[in-house]
Amino acid sequence: MHQFKPPITDRKIRIGLAGCGRIANNHYAAIEAHAANVELVGVADIAPSALQAAAARTGARPYGSLTQMLAEANADLIVLTTPSGLHSKQTIEAARAGHHVMTEKPMATRWADGIAMVDACDSAGARLFVVKQNRHNATLQLVKKAIEAGRFGRIFSVAINVFWTRPQAYYDSASWRGTWEFDGGAFMNQASHYIDLLDWMIGPIESVQAYTATLGRHIEVEDTGVMTVRWRSGALGTVNVTMLTYPQNMEGSITILGDKGSVRVGGVAVNEIQHWQFADSHPDDERISDASYETTSVYGFGHPLYYENVIKVLRGQCEPDTDGREGLKSLEVLIAAYLSARDGRRVPLPLHY
Repeated sequence: MHQFKPPITDRKIRIGLAGCGRIANNHYAAIEAHAANVELVGVADIAPSALQAAAARTGARPYGSLTQMLAEANADLIVLTTPSGLHSKQTIEAARAGHHVMTEKPMATRWADGIAMVDACDSAGARLFVVKQNRHNATLQLVKKAIEAGRFGRIFSVAINVFWTRPQAYYDSASWRGTWEFDGGAFMNQASHYIDLLDWMIGPIESVQAYTATLGRHIEVEDTGVMTVRWRSGALGTVNVTMLTYPQNMEGSITILGDKGSVRVGGVAVNEIQHWQFADSHPDDERISDASYETTSVYGFGHPLYYENVIKVLRGQCEPDTDGREGLKSLEVLIAAYLSARDGRRVPLPLHY
């Protein structure tokens, strides 16, 4: 096991956030929700307008670069809400400068970059957290509990659908969007939380096969993809993703079929339990309607809950829900899918051992 920096027990945890774009707003709200335990001491962005807006929104001191913030802000934890392709370099820089790191998904766009992030944080005694806020959805928590209790019996079949919309204007809004180097496509960017469910819920994967296509957007990466999955348990599954749904986001769902149970969680972002049947009864069966919720966005409400775990870890009170190694599991599946689509072959896991 790795030796981490001592817990922070006698004061607020100081946070510096780099990357003041769309998803940063979820982090500001989560930090405000935990104001008793954390304080935002700096925000960094290379775009002056985004930086100015972030400083006005949060009251935190603005920095024109991550490097400047690392040197001057005296933060304990650096939160990276920057383009995905920058996460690896920035994580390594922050860890070497003596900080813990929280990075948005996907943790990296290349397998070697993900490994390098984990290695750098291990060497520095820094914690690496990878945001997987959807794991905290009340709906998915109920399903996870049912799986762990063995209520499905043997799981045979799993289907994940992500039928969303991203117009050309979304990709055109920033030059890094829709590129291999900085973003990744529909699988890696928009569907990465759903890819995360494959291992977290169902278990270790034996192999994947995938097709990807760029059908409706002028971008380098795919706007549509399909993947088949075989788990080591023998279960089979599919992942069906597109950013071309007309005219708006339609569905983010997972269906799990076993010999003693069948469940479908749907809605726009796995926010509604639409089917729930098991051979045995359980007190959780009464909680289905309470767990379903209206969501105002595909991001859900998980960020404050994710921060709660991070705070407890840095206080020395528990272990991380999703650390760097856990983040590597979904990155590995994503990279395997892209290799499969590129080379026209089945890709077995693990990629390296």
